[in-house]
Amino acid sequence: MMTKETKKKSVKKRNLIIAAACILVLGFIGWKIYQKAYGGGGGGNRGSTSVAVEIAPITEGSIIDMGTFSGSLIPKTQFTVVPKISGKLEQLLVDIGDSVENNQLVAVLEDEEYQQQVIQAEADLRVTRANLEEAKSSLEIAKRDLERAVTLHEKGIQSDSQLDAAKAQHDAQEARYKVALAQLENREAALTTAKVRRSYTRIKATWEKGSGARYVGERFVQEGAMLSPSTPILSIIDLQPVTAVIHATDKEYFRLALDQNVTISSTAFPSKSFMGRVVRIAPLLQETSRQARIEIEIQNPEFLLKPGMFINARIEFDRHEKTTIIPNSSLVNRNSQQGVFLADMENKKAKFVPVTVGIVEGEKAEILEPSQLSGFVVVLGQHLLEDGAGIILPEDNTATAQLNLESPYESARPKQDSLGGQL
Repeated sequence: MMTKETKKKSVKKRNLIIAAACILVLGFIGWKIYQKAYGGGGGGNRGSTSVAVEIAPITEGSIIDMGTFSGSLIPKTQFTVVPKISGKLEQLLVDIGDSVENNQLVAVLEDEEYQQQVIQAEADLRVTRANLEEAKSSLEIAKRDLERAVTLHEKGIQSDSQLDAAKAQHDAQEARYKVALAQLENREAALTTAKVRRSYTRIKATWEKGSGARYVGERFVQEGAMLSPSTPILSIIDLQPVTAVIHATDKEYFRLALDQNVTISSTAFPSKSFMGRVVRIAPLLQETSRQARIEIEIQNPEFLLKPGMFINARIEFDRHEKTTIIPNSSLVNRNSQQGVFLADMENKKAKFVPVTVGIVEGEKAEILEPSQLSGFVVVLGQHLLEDGAGIILPEDNTATAQLNLESPYESARPKQDSLGGQL
C-alpha cells in the first residue's frame, strides 16, 4: 500500500511530464508558423523574407525651398516725449491709443514762473532802451561840442587843452553809447530766452520724416506730477508700416538678400497672411547666439499688426518646377547610402535605388538623381527591407496606389496657398 508521501511524488512527476509535453507542442506549433510566414529559411537574412509594406507613387510637380523663422513685431519708428524744463504737469491732452499729428500739442506744464521771467525780461529791455536813448543824446551833444571846439581852435580862440577836453568828452559819450547798445542786445537775447523757456511749457510731438499720423503707445505720468528735464511723458509709435525682427543662423544668413519677399503670419489671424520685404541684414552674427538680426518691413494699412506680437516668417529661397517628388518618409539609409525602395508590383519585390535629394518641403522631397525615377516607393515597412526582399501589398493595393495620387505627397497638381500662389 502506497504511503501519502509516495502519492505526492507521483502526482508531481506526472505534472512535470504534462508541462514538458505542452512546451514541446507549443514549440512545434510556433516553428511551423515561423516556417510558413518566412518561407522556412533559417538564415535570418531580411532580404529573403516578405514584408508587409505601404507604397506611394512617385510624382512630378513643383517644390519650394522655404525658410521658416519666428520673431516679433516692433514699431518702425518710436520715440519718447520728454520735457526740456522742470515743472508741474498741468494738462495731458492725449492718452494711450490716441492719434497724434506732427507738431501736435500733447501736454502743458505750469508756466507762471516762466511767464514772470518773460515779464521781467521785457521790463529790463525797456530800461536798457531808455539808457540807449540817453547815451545816444549825450553822444550827439558831445559831437556838436567837439565840432565847435575844432572851429574855435582853428580861429585861435580856444587853446589846445580845451580842444583835447572836448575830444575826451566825445569819446567817453561814444563809448557809453556802445555799452548801452550792447546791453540792449543782451536784454533782447534774455527776452528771447525767456520766451523760448516759456514755450517749453507747451510740449509738442514732432518728428522729421513722414507726414502720417502716429499713435500714443504708452503713458508714463499723470496730470499733476512734478517733472524734471528728460522725464518720460508719452511714447509715440508708427504703425504703418511695422517691422518684424527675426534671427537667422549662418545656414540661412548667406541665402538672405535685401528686398527679398517675405510672407508673414500670426496666430492672431490664422487665415490671413501679410507681405513684407527684407530691409536690413546685420553685418555680423552675435557670438552668444550665433545668429544675425534681420529686419522685415510689413505694410499694415489696416493696423491689424501691433508691436510686440509674435509672428512667423516664410522666405522662399528657391523653387523647382516639373521635378521628381517622393514622400520624405520613403528615404532610408543602406550601407552609408541614402535611397528608396522601389516597389516591383509584378514580382512583389523591393529594389533599393540610391538617390540624390534636393529640396525637402514638409513631407515632400525632390529627387535630383536618378532623373527618370518613376513608379511606387515604399513608405511604411522599409526599415525591414533589403535589396531584392519580397514585399506583401494590401489586397486593394491598386486602389490604394490610385488614392495616393491624391495624397499630401502628390505634387503634380498645383494647389493654392492662402496668398493665391502655387505650393
